[in-house]
Amino acid sequence: MRLVVLGMGYSAAQFVAQGRARFASVSVTVRSAEKAARLRAGGFEAFVLSGQMVDPALETAIRDAGALLVSIPAEDGGDPALPVLGEVIRTAPRLGWIGYLSTVGVYGDHQGAVVDETSDLRATSERGLRRIAAELGWLDLGVASGKAVQVFRLAGIYGPGRNQLVSIADGSARRIIKAGQKFSRIHVEDIAGACLASLDRPDPGAVYNVADNEPAPPQDVIAFAAGLLGLPAPREEPFDSATLSPMARSFYMDSRQISNAKLRTRLGYVMRYPTYREGLTALFRAGEGQRSR
Repeated sequence: MRLVVLGMGYSAAQFVAQGRARFASVSVTVRSAEKAARLRAGGFEAFVLSGQMVDPALETAIRDAGALLVSIPAEDGGDPALPVLGEVIRTAPRLGWIGYLSTVGVYGDHQGAVVDETSDLRATSERGLRRIAAELGWLDLGVASGKAVQVFRLAGIYGPGRNQLVSIADGSARRIIKAGQKFSRIHVEDIAGACLASLDRPDPGAVYNVADNEPAPPQDVIAFAAGLLGLPAPREEPFDSATLSPMARSFYMDSRQISNAKLRTRLGYVMRYPTYREGLTALFRAGEGQRSR
């Protein structure tokens, strides 16, 4: 089976790494010629996808593909891939699985309640509204073409090089305290594992929350990571008086707990890292947050 990845970012790269042996070839898109050159040196067929110009060889790759992973965020003008590649994707004869990586940000604020895939989409930010529109665009493509489009709503992503152990070690970690606030998160390996499980069981129009089993206050996660490193936790900062960027503050304005029940029951996926404790402990044992000390 040939795989095409639109947007070779952090999560998509993990999906490719875990599933590489399953694919006869892997074609990917990136935004810069420099990154494309690095990926070609690593054995990938790599294309630059930016704006309205599309390499005809990318269209050929999509027509030959059996699976398509879409990991390009929606932009001000909407989803950047659908306008330029939608028709070739709709008519690709071998394409049996399409996965679109979205975000739990589409749920917006549910005042701390547990949300599942049937919950209202209450996002009010431009970023969240763009994601909702992109999800609908890909799901509509699936209906129109008869292809199995699945949407994966990702919780806060962590993994190698991108976790609280690293932020504590480099001094950027902060313990922002907002009463009742809990965030859901997901290890990047579980993102890849969930998508690969779906590849084995295509389900047209399915939407999955990809989050671990335990939404938790962010200050607790920071404290746990500090304990692993044998360091004191950063001082507590009340949310109301903390100096935060507009984007960081927007994350705290939305409160919800993400249910992953559908992922575990309908898809049968078993979490490698059921909570942040298992995930951070594994990263600590791999040396995360310790090399820079």
